[in-house]
Amino acid sequence: MTGGWAPDVLGAPFEQRTLPLADDDEGAVVATLVRCLPPRSLRAFFTGGPRPFTDVDVLYVHGWSDYFFQTRLARFWAERGARFYALDLRKYGRSLRPGQTPGYIGDLADYDADIAAAMVAMGRAADGTGARRLVLVGHSTGGLTFSLWAARHRDAATAVVLNSPWLEFQLSASLRQAITPVLDIHSRRRPLDLWPQVDAGFYARAQSEVADPDDPVQVDPAWRPERSMPVHVGWMRAIVSGHAAVSKGLGIRVPVCVLLSARSVAPVRWDDELTRADSVLVVDDIARAALKLGSSVTIERIDGALHDVFLSRRDARADAYARLERWTTAMLSR
Repeated sequence: MTGGWAPDVLGAPFEQRTLPLADDDEGAVVATLVRCLPPRSLRAFFTGGPRPFTDVDVLYVHGWSDYFFQTRLARFWAERGARFYALDLRKYGRSLRPGQTPGYIGDLADYDADIAAAMVAMGRAADGTGARRLVLVGHSTGGLTFSLWAARHRDAATAVVLNSPWLEFQLSASLRQAITPVLDIHSRRRPLDLWPQVDAGFYARAQSEVADPDDPVQVDPAWRPERSMPVHVGWMRAIVSGHAAVSKGLGIRVPVCVLLSARSVAPVRWDDELTRADSVLVVDDIARAALKLGSSVTIERIDGALHDVFLSRRDARADAYARLERWTTAMLSR
């Protein structure tokens, strides 16, 4: 570990810690762990009511072209007594260093090193086991990463919460199977070639349109650009390989909660409907793929939610948190 905990860009009570990883051909590689511990003041003790998750550690992982800034989600867990941690993976957000290819990874299993370092910094074993219960929370690509990790580390987590996890290719499983051989060959030869994509910035605009002035969210555009970061062939191959693994069934042993918007809208042009739907993934396909995660999967479809359900307009966001509380209370109660 490099040093101890230091103040984070989000301000108190958030702190961060740099986690050195093995160097690669772009130089020094790090991950960054952010934490928000439950309040300890006497006022919180006497007025906070019951805190059912005092023996729970939560670890959150962000999605593509993203980083951790979801202070509301951290408060949700900390106010219930949990220790909340969030991981900016290598080459994302706080962990991005000059000269690095933003977000690039050639194999999602390589993130095991990032997660292991986070677990140790949280006071757990590198494989995630520990005296305290562990809840994994992943958004989009982070949801895919954590699904695969939980399948490989079967004794680590107590529960898994997935916020619009990217579990299947947007253009169908059959197309995924068709392009996989091409991706395999291309990624071996030129992994950093660009993958075709069009992002007009409509998803970022939708989030701005539904922003809550009473509870603002601060986003650093250098770490979360309005139009997503360039996608590379080698990275896309890693994602498609993850989708293939999900389609075969992961056998996750612990309960899984999947939060999704009720519907998808293709972002071909700006329309107000984009503020009430997932414009990134095909949610019906994700719901079907989620059934392959394990034997205990709950799918919550939230009317009016965005791709990140916790960044939706106030009514949809409140519905998402209510469903999360209901599920976690049931699954984590002693």
